[in-house]
Amino acid sequence: MHSKQNYCIQLSLALAFGAVMSAAAVDLSKLPPASAQQNVTFAKDIKPLFEASCVRCHSGEKPKAGLRLDSLEAVLKGSKEGKVIEPGKSADSSLVVAVAQIDPETAMPPKPRAGRRGPGGPGAPGGAGGPPPQGMQGTNSPGGAPRGNMPPPKPLTAEQVGLVRAWVDQGAK
Repeated sequence: MHSKQNYCIQLSLALAFGAVMSAAAVDLSKLPPASAQQNVTFAKDIKPLFEASCVRCHSGEKPKAGLRLDSLEAVLKGSKEGKVIEPGKSADSSLVVAVAQIDPETAMPPKPRAGRRGPGGPGAPGGAGGPPPQGMQGTNSPGGAPRGNMPPPKPLTAEQVGLVRAWVDQGAK
């Protein structure tokens, strides 16, 4: 009995370790190369990209995952899970991996799930036919956006991801 219990513990640990290792095994060679553009800044180059694709969910009083992408200070602060960029190291930055969509588990914006429209799906808050999500009434901006009938945000292009990489590699200023 004791050896069977040890076996179960070892098997559980091995499965947990395998799950962690597979989550950490993102193929970084799939990242688009960093742009050759010099003097990339958040205000001039990155904020417009994030405004077009990210701030619908990542701004306001209750941003998804506690991550705001509407100011340099907020991006540098990170999410409720911690920092999302490592200045000088774009390949080590979870934000870069997410916007490059090379890991389906963390890809941003997330791919729509079958049978869903908008953030809440049909009939749910924020979804088609449902009430707007709490705190999302009235405007087309986070903190007041009825998002159910809005098209999903567009993922960044490879060139745009390269620009984000250049910004991070140049110190995220």
